[in-house]
Amino acid sequence: MLGKIKPDFQQNLFKTRLTDLINLSHPLVKLADEVSWDKMELEFQNLYSDQGRPSIPIRKIAGLLLLKEMFKESDESVVERWIENAYWQYFTGEEFFQTKQPFDPSEFVHFRKRLKEEGLEFLLSQSVALHPKAKNEKEVQVDTTVQEKNITFPTDAKLAKKVIDNCTKIAKKEGVKQRQTYKRVAKQHLRDAYFGHHPKRKQKATMARKKLRTIGKRLVRELERTLPEHLQKQYETEFSNYKKALTQERNSKDKIYSLHEPQTACIAKGKAHKAYEFGTKVCVVRGRQTGVITAIKRFSGNPHDSNTLEESLAQSERVRKHIGGTRPIIAGTDRGFRGKTEVNGTQILIPKNRKESSRYKQEVARNRFRARAAIEPTISHLKRNHALGLNFLKGVAGDIHNALLAGIGYNFKLRFNQIKEQIVFWLNYLFNFYPENNIPIFVEIKNSSF
Repeated sequence: MLGKIKPDFQQNLFKTRLTDLINLSHPLVKLADEVSWDKMELEFQNLYSDQGRPSIPIRKIAGLLLLKEMFKESDESVVERWIENAYWQYFTGEEFFQTKQPFDPSEFVHFRKRLKEEGLEFLLSQSVALHPKAKNEKEVQVDTTVQEKNITFPTDAKLAKKVIDNCTKIAKKEGVKQRQTYKRVAKQHLRDAYFGHHPKRKQKATMARKKLRTIGKRLVRELERTLPEHLQKQYETEFSNYKKALTQERNSKDKIYSLHEPQTACIAKGKAHKAYEFGTKVCVVRGRQTGVITAIKRFSGNPHDSNTLEESLAQSERVRKHIGGTRPIIAGTDRGFRGKTEVNGTQILIPKNRKESSRYKQEVARNRFRARAAIEPTISHLKRNHALGLNFLKGVAGDIHNALLAGIGYNFKLRFNQIKEQIVFWLNYLFNFYPENNIPIFVEIKNSSF
């Protein structure tokens, strides 16, 4: 059943109230007061049963999830840091300073599964609500990027070796006696397959890769023969992926690059330092004036950029309507989105070489497409500071959740930084008028990392 945080106004002789410890002008305290926790609890209460043991309160687990995304922590580290940080405890609704873990880090996994994509879109709308101008912003900027998956760089030899190891594990688990495990032989063939581009090793490496594939196919056929029928149905998907990984060629379509993440795609974005990225394509929609992310949509495979516009703008509309907003009227894109000029009422603007009718219109167009480049550092922040650069969450659901959570963390951190700037501005203002009284306070807050 749904757990709740009950306000405790009684003083405790052995515990310290957080409001006596912390600075109530701290940006995180101000941010906690701006978040609509009641709306969040009302939205998510339908996800819980009316019976059973009380769950972790919504504000506590949702607040920790937001802190995790704002400061790029892992499930484990955010729980550990929560014990040390009084401001984080206040943000999650605690009234007294706590010295024990709030819950096991694995609870984050269950909470994300419970929320699903719809719940995370609601959280994204609440992050947009912190920026009132963003919900009715007429013009947005759109671009795509790659959310890389946490997998090893795929090669034929690695995939074949992984198939061999997995077949051995399945046989051991189900009690099937193999004619040969090839454990030592496969390891040596994998070593021989290294540095195949070198002229002296090319022939040996080619033969090693071929032998690894042959052994992999042999073990898959052996399991298909020896396993009972009900177990064959259970492992049908795995065996299909194994066969595909062992038979795919250079020019094959829908190739498998990871056995445990078969949905991973190979995407070329034209980067000089990184020719190919292995993950999923993500489309980001950002407000031109506010810089707030109103949609961040994950796509399977490697669709053309123009084919991502409809779903991305629809998500932006849903998120903005949650808080009484409207659909964007104009979307500025780069030349990679050629092919569409209008999507469900939203005008798509792409840089063109033709001259406008007047000098004024030329300047407007030039400024618009120069401003569109501002989405590039936003994507860089998402990757470096909000875990979009490397996705550790499993499966298709993990791809969707990680992308949305990165956008949520970005919007919250943006508001956090704005509050911090306002505090520094007013301290500067006071410092100019009352220098003898405010120098110590100004120096302390200016040099602290909020």
